[in-house]
Amino acid sequence: MPDRNTTAARTRQLVGLITAVALCIAAALAVPAGAATAPAKGPKGAKFYKPPKQLPKGHGMLIWERKANGLTPIDGAKSNTLVLYTSRTPQGKTTAVSGVVSVPKGKPPKRGWPVISYAHGTTGNADVCAPTRVPAGSPQAPYVTYIDPELRDWIAAGYAVVRTDYQGLGTPGPHPYLIGESEGRGVVDIVTAARQLNPDIGKRYLISGHSQGGHAALFAAGLAAQYAPKLKLAGTVAYAPASHILEQASLLPSITSPSALSALAALILNGAASQSSAIDTSTLLTPPASALYPQINQTCEAQLGQPDSFGGLAPSTLLNAYADTGPLLAVLGEQNPSVTTGAPILMLQGTADTTVFPFLTDELNDELVALGDQVTYSKYPGVNHGGIPAASEDEALQFMEARLPAG
Repeated sequence: MPDRNTTAARTRQLVGLITAVALCIAAALAVPAGAATAPAKGPKGAKFYKPPKQLPKGHGMLIWERKANGLTPIDGAKSNTLVLYTSRTPQGKTTAVSGVVSVPKGKPPKRGWPVISYAHGTTGNADVCAPTRVPAGSPQAPYVTYIDPELRDWIAAGYAVVRTDYQGLGTPGPHPYLIGESEGRGVVDIVTAARQLNPDIGKRYLISGHSQGGHAALFAAGLAAQYAPKLKLAGTVAYAPASHILEQASLLPSITSPSALSALAALILNGAASQSSAIDTSTLLTPPASALYPQINQTCEAQLGQPDSFGGLAPSTLLNAYADTGPLLAVLGEQNPSVTTGAPILMLQGTADTTVFPFLTDELNDELVALGDQVTYSKYPGVNHGGIPAASEDEALQFMEARLPAG
């Protein structure tokens, strides 16, 4: 039988434990309903893009934030915030992705600010090419700022605007260029992360994107309902979306003059290689192309397309004639954005586009319609690749406001 001293000691321990539990419960009850933990402040400079070793579980989780600077703030927005958030790679691994969240001035609607998730066009595959990392005055800056007038219009119309850098662009790991599943997840996940940053941001959203971003926008639309069921997608705008990558690869041998298209082909190869270890770039590339290949992870599209880089090579000279292209073609064959989505699509194409050829977008429109998608397809005579967002902005904004009013 325990003695009196032992019994007293155990009693004191039990009382202490009960008191501690009671204090914890009282503290929890003291927190107002709906209160959220303030987002963590991210480090300054390039350290912002290096995520902590332990990432939050799940995708679309906000890691940290800081005030946006450089080229990314939208004039007229109440706030512009640089964010690091989680997404999921095509292989199912959690990864960190950077982006920016911009919120309008004024009082949010009852259901929160409606959102436009914008997917940017090709900038390159190196980390320095991420839009949130491109400095003002650099050769790459125009590849980021050309969309600014449309972004300002969307903010002025009462939309929160979120913009992903995409997986591996600015953050550790390779950038899966034109790998649709990777791009699409990044586009959707930043909407979820933005709602953790600012509770005034609502669940209703639109997706928009140009070129590579048009490709990303369509893939995002195709996976949105299942991947992020708590969000409500109202529609997708795709400006000159990249498509039929596999078919375009077969055209390379016929282009025998030096062209900036060689830079795009090299970026596509690099992106595909990030998805399959069976793609051996050392055996696929010719010696001239192989000598330039390291530049892909060092500089951006503006420089890669110059005559002293890939722009000085003819597309027909990139690949060895007898190389095994089977693994490469298998990956490319999975990247056509012929998706199925319940939300309507507006697709916009300039007839003078020599980057995304109009006949390819015509084919894509036919494929989307055949899948049962609700597509409005508009072509703009004489408009080139870079000019299509500005030329079609009135139509795009009318589409957005009809599907998701900002008021």
